[in-house]
Amino acid sequence: MEISTHTVTSVDGTTIGYQRIGSGPALVIVPGNNRMAHNYDRLATALADEYTVCIIERRGRGNSGPQGANYSIEREVEDLSAVATAVHATAVFGHSYGGLVALAAAASTSLFGRVSAYEPAISIGHSFDLEFRAEFAALLDRGKHVRAMTLFFHATRLIPLPYPLIYLLSVLFVGRPGEMRSLMPTTAPELEVVAQADGDGSQYASIRAETLLIGGTKAPSYLLDVLDPLCRIIPNSSRLTVPGADHNAPDESMPADFAEVLRPFLVLLDRAGEQRSHKAPLEDQENNE
Repeated sequence: MEISTHTVTSVDGTTIGYQRIGSGPALVIVPGNNRMAHNYDRLATALADEYTVCIIERRGRGNSGPQGANYSIEREVEDLSAVATAVHATAVFGHSYGGLVALAAAASTSLFGRVSAYEPAISIGHSFDLEFRAEFAALLDRGKHVRAMTLFFHATRLIPLPYPLIYLLSVLFVGRPGEMRSLMPTTAPELEVVAQADGDGSQYASIRAETLLIGGTKAPSYLLDVLDPLCRIIPNSSRLTVPGADHNAPDESMPADFAEVLRPFLVLLDRAGEQRSHKAPLEDQENNE
């Protein structure tokens, strides 16, 4: 099966790209921070035998338009809604920052019957310490990409190594122009969105979709500690822990295995959702490239 590339137009006129593979009920994948659609190709391919898997290319990436001056969680929700509507998707999976987007969309729209999120970048009561974000943005403005990336990894504890080793990894990742370095300007605005969304979590109480909140045993505690409170807040939610999984389980370390984690939840898609996903040719609802 081949992955094809498509675009839709979001509410504010921004072009939003996405990749599509497979057939069956439609599932939209929302990538995390510093991730692009292609990072989830292996996860999508593993699910393509049963689902039409569509991976959004979020704003500021690939063939999508820029984040823009009015970037916000509302723009991300509009982008997700545009893709979901185009492909008749009733299920969404979000990873990290994409998990925040997926849950925000489920709280403010009725598009989805099934929502799953892996270690969503949600802060409840300042559980996610974002005090570093101003220094991160300042370093980027000065062109200090390695120092900025080192600060990001150290502050978020996503790489559990001593600072000198994190610095060396950052040199490899962003020491010269490349994909990850090109994505760094999108991080500062996304950190601001996470900070602005901080609260008591009550904004997610309006979610009526069946919701699965997933965490791995190798994740930083602040990403896991919000899952149980969210599970209490979201009415139709459940919690799952994946043994041995780190924060990049869906896209890097275990995408094929992670597909099997999602499959039992996705197979419960209601028949009405499946019918909606097939009610019209996808090409009638989108612009193909």
